[in-house]
Amino acid sequence: MGRARPSMQELIQRRRRAGFVGRREQQEAFRANFGLPPEDERHRFLFHIHGNAGVGKTWLLRQLEQTARLEYGALTARVDETVNSVPEAMAAISSQFAGQGHEFATLDRKLATYRQRRHEAESIPAEGEPPGPSAGSLTAARAGLAGLGMVPGVGALAGAVDPLPLAQGTDRLRAAFSSRFRDHKDVQLVLDPVEALTPLLVRELSQAAAEAPWAVLLFDTFERTGPLLGPWLRSLLTSERHGTLPPNTVFVLAGQTRLDPGCWADLADVVADLPLEPFTDAEARQLLAAKGITDEPVVRDVLRLSGRLPVLVSTLAENAGSPGHPGELADPSATAVERFLRREHDPVRRSAALAGALPRRLNEDVFRAAVDEAAACLFGWLRSLPFVSGPPGSARYHDVVRAPMLRLQQTGSPQRWSAAHTRLAGTFARWREEAAEGLDATALWKQDAWRALRLEESYHLLCARPSAALPAVLRDGIDVCDAGTPIARRWARMLVEAGQDADADAVRTWGQRAVAALADERRHGIELLGLLLGRSEPDDAERAAALVVRGRHHRSAEEYEEALDDFRRALDLDPRMVRAHLGQAVIHRATGDYAAALEALDRADALEPGSRRVLRERGETWRRAGRHEEALRQLDRVIEADPADHLALGSRGQSKAALGRVREALADLDRAIELNGDYTWALVRRAHVRSALGDVTGALDDLDRAEGLEPDTPGTLGERGEVYRFAGRYEEAIALYDRALTLDPRYAWALGSRALAKEALGRRTEALADLERAVEMNPGYAWAVAQRERLLSGGATGGSGDAGDAGDAARGGHGNGPDGHGNAPDGHGNAPDGHGNAPDGHGNAPDGHGNAPG
Repeated sequence: MGRARPSMQELIQRRRRAGFVGRREQQEAFRANFGLPPEDERHRFLFHIHGNAGVGKTWLLRQLEQTARLEYGALTARVDETVNSVPEAMAAISSQFAGQGHEFATLDRKLATYRQRRHEAESIPAEGEPPGPSAGSLTAARAGLAGLGMVPGVGALAGAVDPLPLAQGTDRLRAAFSSRFRDHKDVQLVLDPVEALTPLLVRELSQAAAEAPWAVLLFDTFERTGPLLGPWLRSLLTSERHGTLPPNTVFVLAGQTRLDPGCWADLADVVADLPLEPFTDAEARQLLAAKGITDEPVVRDVLRLSGRLPVLVSTLAENAGSPGHPGELADPSATAVERFLRREHDPVRRSAALAGALPRRLNEDVFRAAVDEAAACLFGWLRSLPFVSGPPGSARYHDVVRAPMLRLQQTGSPQRWSAAHTRLAGTFARWREEAAEGLDATALWKQDAWRALRLEESYHLLCARPSAALPAVLRDGIDVCDAGTPIARRWARMLVEAGQDADADAVRTWGQRAVAALADERRHGIELLGLLLGRSEPDDAERAAALVVRGRHHRSAEEYEEALDDFRRALDLDPRMVRAHLGQAVIHRATGDYAAALEALDRADALEPGSRRVLRERGETWRRAGRHEEALRQLDRVIEADPADHLALGSRGQSKAALGRVREALADLDRAIELNGDYTWALVRRAHVRSALGDVTGALDDLDRAEGLEPDTPGTLGERGEVYRFAGRYEEAIALYDRALTLDPRYAWALGSRALAKEALGRRTEALADLERAVEMNPGYAWAVAQRERLLSGGATGGSGDAGDAGDAARGGHGNGPDGHGNAPDGHGNAPDGHGNAPDGHGNAPDGHGNAPG
């Protein structure tokens, strides 16, 4: 059968695209590429559009996207400057592919996990610091820098970052997060989300591209996103470490500058360079003629005023006056604004167009707030103007048009300018207060709707009265640093834009300094908080708040002394600051000083009697100290206060298992999973307990569910290996440990378990080699040290997994642990959770349960 005839709508769309004036050469190069198979050396995998502002890059990019989708059946996704990280870019791609019928389900789940883990990973690392970086850490550090656009020698921060100290920090952070996260995959996800998430994107993209002729990924405003996304995109094109991209994938980049030769020079044979200059005289005249502008004096003046920039040519063509009055264009002092609106004689519409330029983005509600009542119904008309683009809920003026409109209003009537922005700030403040109803007041900056309104309110306050508004907006900097680096970046960009639009040097300078201070995402805003603390304006309360947030970030970077100093200084300013006491407790607990941790918790409890968060942290402290009875007393009170606290239930189940009360532990874990079916850690932990009770089928069912939620996770594979080892299926167990170690070569716990399985098969030499590697990786791994000494001395085998009945906790025959790994209450040496050195063991909780103090 031949190809189906196109519909009327498709034919109309084709004709409209055919009317696109100019850029024929670039369009034809793009079209011709679809006619070349990827194996053809003439085929290009990447197109780069570049040129000055207003030259029509976004215009052409959208045209190419429509061409790819409508003429060649391509799946497409477009990313612009609204993304603030590589994971956000992946989320944007996933969302747009879902809109075309191809959901990236696995990636979406992992992105949700990443966002949750980032929120939770704000507590202490485990004690101990390796003497130097491993080779793997150097690789991870470089990969992580690439994801942030910070590879030394590449991009805007070339030479600014040394990967060696970063790699040392990566080793420390890996050990740190192991104390927070039960699952090694979660450690990798938090440390290096680009490495963890990109293989999922590649896999999903490959599956979608297999069902479509082409997949086209387009990246606009690359001059802004390039430092973040450029190295990552290059790795997608050139490296197979994330998987292999389907050959029918095409990338299109659009930005003001040429591609960085340090990053892209060696890919010239696969890149099609599409430089955009202003329209040629012929192209500009063609567009004017298409709009009925043929009178030569008018044409000449439009070309002169527009500089033949496409956006201005189009706008002036729409608004050119009658041919009989060309002299009106002769005055070179006539502003671009007058040219844009010359044809519009209705004063209400002219006023609406100017007022509509004041907000950064527009929907109908914002437009109504910006304009006079008489113009409230004109949003549809405004959206039809050639310089207004974007979806109806987030339209924006082209920068080339908006900038002179703002200048005209600011310089023409400063009082009217200030009053208009003050009115808009008040509107956004009212909407923000309404959006806050029912939300946790301590986490508003993490709420998308509330945050967007607060940023716009701040922008308009700064435009209205820069000097008066700046101190309060800088106070927000403390909260945005508390909420996370991507949010802080949005806030910093708002400062830059407000400074530029209001021509306010102090605001602009603060914005630029904030952007620079946030360049290294791994520092969590420590440098920006230092800038904010260096101001003379903050009062004691503000300084204390900033110190607590910085202390928490120092703690995340394993800078314990700096963190404790910040908490001490905060308490000097405000002795009643509970977050500072809790922050001290968490640091003391991480370093093994449980007495000091409990003293800090006593001080917090005195200020906040009966607080659930204090009770939970006290329970965690007792649990990590191996004092499980005391832990249970605290956790019982937490659960009594909130029976739906699934994290507390999981933790209580863990302590009960450590005490040998496995059936009670099972009940707690059952309830935790009932409350949260995606609670991966609890599923894996319940599998562990079920295996200890002899329920192999139930254990494997739990592990199947966990792997469905988070595929290819070393910890889950390790637990599956344990189930098989307990059942005497040693070869199958070894195969699973092998897979886990392939995914995470530093997974010392899997080496220890594999050693027992090999020993049970009589392969003592190999078992000893595994134990040697485990101890080399982690000299503090007491259980592995003991097993190595036992093998060296010719001691008896560690057990065959057939000890006792189903209720016997000592399944492996190695002491009293349900895991059978020596004398650990939960299995492995001195790790109460049974997974290497993770004394915390709760995977999705920083320092235990997601509600970490500070």
